[in-house]
Amino acid sequence: MRDDPRVERRGEASEPETWTGRATNRVQWVLAVLGAGFMALGIELAVDRPWTSGVVPLLMSVIGCVLAGLLMMFGTVAFVHVAVKVDSRAMEVRCGHLGLPRRRILLSHVVGADFEPSVDPRQWGGWGYRWRPEKGTAVVVRRGEGLVLTLGDGRSFTVTVDDAATAVRVIRGHLRRSTPTAGV
Repeated sequence: MRDDPRVERRGEASEPETWTGRATNRVQWVLAVLGAGFMALGIELAVDRPWTSGVVPLLMSVIGCVLAGLLMMFGTVAFVHVAVKVDSRAMEVRCGHLGLPRRRILLSHVVGADFEPSVDPRQWGGWGYRWRPEKGTAVVVRRGEGLVLTLGDGRSFTVTVDDAATAVRVIRGHLRRSTPTAGV
């Protein structure tokens, strides 16, 4: 992680009270289509194929194809895009079209926010909601810029989002306003 000069360029007064951003990965639609293909194969096996070897192999094939298809479709559609909202109280991250999984981090639990110019899914073990003991937790939907929150318990939370530098400025502004000044 490193600070980007763009993060400090604008003054605190010009930053919005609420910031929203998102990131999208259209490649994952290909995986969702593949999952739909598995489901279609399972349905095709159940409906249109004569099974002379018995009911158990038929059920195993159909259930296997349908479950694999559902897992692939949910696993990819859930991480086709991510939406991030920052207000004066919290940062909320919602994944996919249903908004699940969802994570809400109160800014009172945040001690720092940094801009990361290059988040790579390979650093995290792929796309999705990820956890690595040495790195923390992340929501990675694509390669590129992201923001990294340092939490009060020492853990970190990373999310890939477009215009992460503005999000970092907004979060830092909220943190400055909520921190009481010494000697006043």
